[in-house]
Amino acid sequence: MAQEIERKFLVRSEDWRAQAHRRESIRQAYIAITETLTIRVRVIGDSAWITIKSKADGPSRDEFEYAIPRADADWLIAARQGGVIEKVRHSISFGGHTWTVDEFGGDHAGLVLAECELEAADAELALPDWIGDEVTDDPAYRNSALV
Repeated sequence: MAQEIERKFLVRSEDWRAQAHRRESIRQAYIAITETLTIRVRVIGDSAWITIKSKADGPSRDEFEYAIPRADADWLIAARQGGVIEKVRHSISFGGHTWTVDEFGGDHAGLVLAECELEAADAELALPDWIGDEVTDDPAYRNSALV
């Protein structure tokens, strides 16, 4: 069983842009959102995945992710629950970790969130100066809530 351990933060300045080294456009939607799990479909370019995540327990949760054909993803997105999230993801190396900064479009244009995946829930994490308030435990900032 795979486990995702990540911390999420608001971004308070544009200073991260000079450090970004990869950019990809993401389109995703949810086909199920319950109290105990979410099922998400994500498309990046010609590749697609279906992801099942358990309810978060602090920064940790179970996660299962599988590649699926792009045509299947398009069909599942059309059958989604709620809206579609469109965002541009940037990758940044800082303090021995890879950070992702997501710039949201559409209904959430202007929202910029940074996440860092960790090896352990209690791992030390050096914060870049462009990081704002931590929102790891705030369900309003989960993608499943944004749809």
